[in-house]
Amino acid sequence: MLNSSGTAQPAWDPRFGERSPLLAPFAAAAAPLAIPDWPTPDALSALAAAGGGIASGSGARVRFVAPQPAAGTAMQRYEGRIHAAGEVPTRERNWHDLFNALAWLAWPRTKAALNAAHVAAAAAEDDGIRGRRRDALTVFDESGVAVATSAPDLAALLTGFRWQELFWRARARVAREMRFFVIGHALAEKALAPFVGMTGHAILLDVTPEFFAASGAAQRAAVDGLLAGRIAGGMPATPRELAPLPVLGVPGWWAGNEEASFYDNTQYFRPGRRAQPSR
Repeated sequence: MLNSSGTAQPAWDPRFGERSPLLAPFAAAAAPLAIPDWPTPDALSALAAAGGGIASGSGARVRFVAPQPAAGTAMQRYEGRIHAAGEVPTRERNWHDLFNALAWLAWPRTKAALNAAHVAAAAAEDDGIRGRRRDALTVFDESGVAVATSAPDLAALLTGFRWQELFWRARARVAREMRFFVIGHALAEKALAPFVGMTGHAILLDVTPEFFAASGAAQRAAVDGLLAGRIAGGMPATPRELAPLPVLGVPGWWAGNEEASFYDNTQYFRPGRRAQPSR
């Protein structure tokens, strides 16, 4: 079996969430399945229905269905189909599509907002030329990370690409005052076999200190609502509004980052377009 990039599909692993902390939201969404083999689209649809009826950007009930040949543009065949009928094309025995389905289960309001925004942006495009808004939505849908923080100075270190200061010198504060949540299903697929070079694209969310005392489920629900609101409000308008994030630098997400020298790799921890001289 081949994945979306044409390489061999790994075998099914019901304990995939143990491979990387990046996969925590997807593992939590998959937990009710508890099956020894690949979940079918019907099983995923049943889980969506049991979750209270997850809806598309138009309010159509989401169901996971086999891909079908259809006329029209790629936009009409995919996002348009989801928007109008709630049908999410899902290949069986395929990690990429499974993680997309699990993203709908883990982040239903965010995925619905992304779907609505895609359709609205496509309708506003001139002569069918894909615009930067849809590019940005796709980047976030595939490799997005939500970063919740109550500390504006830590957020500034992240958007300023000041990785040593953020992830090493402020490590204890990051643990107390920041949380990172993988949204993108392509990034989740990569996390099955993490490698230095993996990069997410982040939207930062302001939260109160009380957020960090909540349960993991409550934190995810709050992030889902905040993200959906940001996307409905027009964020991101272009890919440059997303903050590149070398995800293996997040404390606790990679064993190798327990040494300060890990952050000396400037091919991974790039100074970036927003970088400012360290003070």
